[in-house]
Amino acid sequence: MRRAQWLSKLCFEYLRYLWDDTDSDLTIVFTGGNGCFEMLQSEPMLESRVYAWQGISSMPLDEVLTVVPAFHPVWAQADPELIALYDQEAAHGKFRAWAKITHHLNAGLKETGRTTVDEDLLRWAYSKLRTRQAA
Repeated sequence: MRRAQWLSKLCFEYLRYLWDDTDSDLTIVFTGGNGCFEMLQSEPMLESRVYAWQGISSMPLDEVLTVVPAFHPVWAQADPELIALYDQEAAHGKFRAWAKITHHLNAGLKETGRTTVDEDLLRWAYSKLRTRQAA
């Protein structure tokens, strides 16, 4: 999948052509990061066909403490304080960050033979991430 802001004008024209075909029941969902909204709005023939714009914001801590343990078994038995620590230090309520750290923690659990996440393993997983800047 490509992010919408990286699609060419020719690609947008082709999608518009498919959209306008009355014999199709085509649904298109554009997803993207920074610049996506601006790129889609800059194409008037495409922008006029968008029915809904949906932004996804960061989760507040109370939501993180509910969603993350349900997201993956690695977090199901984790101490809520550890989940809050990672969210504060690195994830900042962003689900993508939770998916990344979960991947690294699974690898760490296999390598170490541990069965639960602790602060030492979490800090080891930090070393696998590019940055841990505060939001």
